[in-house]
Amino acid sequence: MAIISAKINVTKFDKTKFFKGEKGTYADIVLIETPNGKYGDFMVVQGVTKEERAAGKQGAILGNGKWVGAKPGAQPAARTARPKPPAEERPPADEDGPW
Repeated sequence: MAIISAKINVTKFDKTKFFKGEKGTYADIVLIETPNGKYGDFMVVQGVTKEERAAGKQGAILGNGKWVGAKPGAQPAARTARPKPPAEERPPADEDGPW
């Protein structure tokens, strides 16, 4: 599972861009990957409309984020199989165990 943890400075939100939804008030945020970033793996910015983006406007930088779980596409750690004990240490197949 991929998990990203982010820290956001809520005082930097443009509150005029908040919008009402069915279950509360919302703000659009965008995570921009910055793999070589000084402050984390992602920059968190406030979303802008398509028109604002076309006009060259950028959203306010709200904070940063970093991977705290497995990254998507990362190979899981290889599981090592436990070696079986030699045959002389194993109980016969028909012998009941202590359970």
